[in-house]
Amino acid sequence: MGKFGKVAVLMGGRSAEREISLMSGKSVLAALRAAGVDAHAFDPAESDLTGLKREGYARCFLALHGRGGEDGVMQGALEVLGIPYTGSGVMGSAIGMDKLRTKMIWAADKLPTPRYRVLGADDDWKAVARELGLPLIVKPANEGSTLGLTKVSAVEQLPAAYELAAKKFHDTALAEQFIDGPEYTAAVLGDEVLPLIRIEAPKGNYDYQNKYFTNDTKYHCPCGLPAGKEEELKALTLRAFRAVGCAGWGRIDIMLDAEQKPWLLEVNTIPGMTDHSLVPMAARARGISFEELVVRILETAHVG
Repeated sequence: MGKFGKVAVLMGGRSAEREISLMSGKSVLAALRAAGVDAHAFDPAESDLTGLKREGYARCFLALHGRGGEDGVMQGALEVLGIPYTGSGVMGSAIGMDKLRTKMIWAADKLPTPRYRVLGADDDWKAVARELGLPLIVKPANEGSTLGLTKVSAVEQLPAAYELAAKKFHDTALAEQFIDGPEYTAAVLGDEVLPLIRIEAPKGNYDYQNKYFTNDTKYHCPCGLPAGKEEELKALTLRAFRAVGCAGWGRIDIMLDAEQKPWLLEVNTIPGMTDHSLVPMAARARGISFEELVVRILETAHVG
């Protein structure tokens, strides 16, 4: 493993997802060290990035989630420093972090994604409900981990949902058609889509708490779909991943409606790597251990 040189695992950062990033980073760090990699923790919120060059790091494993780490900013900084990093490049990261731009690209490429609109403080809430139907989803366009997401079942709930997404997170508020059906997630590793996972959350509420801090959510892998349908969703995943300009590794969330039609929800360019995380789960189903997974991701590190 000396071929990698000194490796920095970037974790923490200053985003709203700092807590999860630290959990992911510590898991990645332990696995890389167990695999014999000379890996070290590096928190951009506590250390200047120029230290990466000064301290002789040869490449970076990005375990940062959210703004400043997953949105192209960190990727751009590392390219200026000339240090290879894991995951998507500047463009793929920036677009993938922005749910609105991602959906615009998918729609332009005729890929199925739920109908949507950007919300404003002066919107006619009844008109929004008529356009997208109820229930509907309101969420910040540039946050992950379901932060700021609200399932709106009545028109009267829309103002508060808008305030949460737009004001608390200082973000664009995105309203989206609700798809009533099972949720699946598809992990991408290189040019391969790993076995799909079906997510069964309590009362269908796959929120921040149920994602990371409870054991109430059930994950099914194998996902239970017929082989042909799973292969269809894998092919759709790769098309959607590449359309946004993503590379290396990542994850795409998909829902199936009552007619078994797939709907692309969003892309995650630096998925979680905690003990509740989905990419390691899919990798295990493929016969890939956590140590092997992080090494394979590290092998994809690049500049530009």
